[in-house]
Parts: sequence; C-alpha cells; structure tokens
Amino acid sequence: MQFLRVASSLILAAGVLAGSAALAAEPENTMIIELKDGEVVIALRPDLAPKHVEQIKALVRAGEYNNVAFHRVIEGFMAQTGDVQYGDMEDGYNSQLAGTGGSSMGNIPAEFSDEDYTRGTVGMARAQSPDSANSQFFIMFAPAPSLNGGYTIVGNVESGMEFVDNIKRGNAAQNGVVTDPDRMVSVRIAAD
Repeated sequence: MQFLRVASSLILAAGVLAGSAALAAEPENTMIIELKDGEVVIALRPDLAPKHVEQIKALVRAGEYNNVAFHRVIEGFMAQTGDVQYGDMEDGYNSQLAGTGGSSMGNIPAEFSDEDYTRGTVGMARAQSPDSANSQFFIMFAPAPSLNGGYTIVGNVESGMEFVDNIKRGNAAQNGVVTDPDRMVSVRIAAD
C-alpha cells in the first residue's frame, strides 16, 4: 500500500512537471463524452477550478449530461453544450430555450485562471455575471485569447478532438444556433 502511495505521488509529480495534459491519467478527473463518431477524453482541471469540476462531476454521475444537445456551435470558435434543463434531446428538449437553462445545483462563483484558451480547451459558459456558470460548457475549435481570464477553464481535450471537429455547426447569422443538433450521447467519469 505504501509503495502504491509513493508511486502515485511520483506519477502525479511527473505529470505536473510535464504539463496539464498528464492530469487525465487520474481516472477521477477524466471525463469521457461519447459523441456520434467516437469518444472524447477530457482531463478535468480541479487545480484551476475545483468548484466547477466538482459540479460537472456531480452532473455527470447523475446522468444529467446524457443526450444533451450541442445547441450553439460556431465554426472556427467553439461547440457549446450542457444545458441540462432545456437541452436533453430525449427528455424536455426545447430548441427555443436550449442555451438559457442550467441545472438544479445552482450557479458557481467564477474561478478564473491565467491559462490560455487554445484548441481543445474546455470552458464554462456563463451569462453577463462572472458568477453565473452552472452546467453549460464549451470546447474550443481554435485559440481565443479574448476569453483568457474571463471564463473559467475546467479541462482540456486529451483525445478525440477529431470527433469534436465533426459536431454539426450552427447558423452563423444566428450566433451559432444549431437546427437538429448533435448531442452528447453519454458522459461518464473514467473512475466509475
């Protein structure tokens, strides 16, 4: 047991030295999203946003993200999902309201960081107030320095970005709103 604890500490230290990508090696902080074309593996970042990551994991474990639409997808920018209130395409989907809802868990105070928004970064969507993030998140198709320091980063895509690239795009004239959107088929935490 002591050997495992020491080995785990050494692996974690090596991961920190190697950068954030190594965080996905810890199953408790690895989120796996099944899309129509395959799995997207995301290294969650409790080191940057512990409250946001805790809420995401609770929603995943409750099955809240299963069948939730990618309601706003903008070419060259990002794909947004996670509206568990109005975005569940099998239970209560409302195309007019998708993107305006959250969850019953309440909003989370901002946990901004110095990390940059690059391709594959996962950030929390929010309204005007910095403390209004709840359940919605987005995955970046490309870098967006304008988001740096203004939106909470909760993770980074480790693998499967090619499947994110295949998500149906929305209407540019309507701020990326998607007609007949793709969905997160299922979402799980690797430790479960």
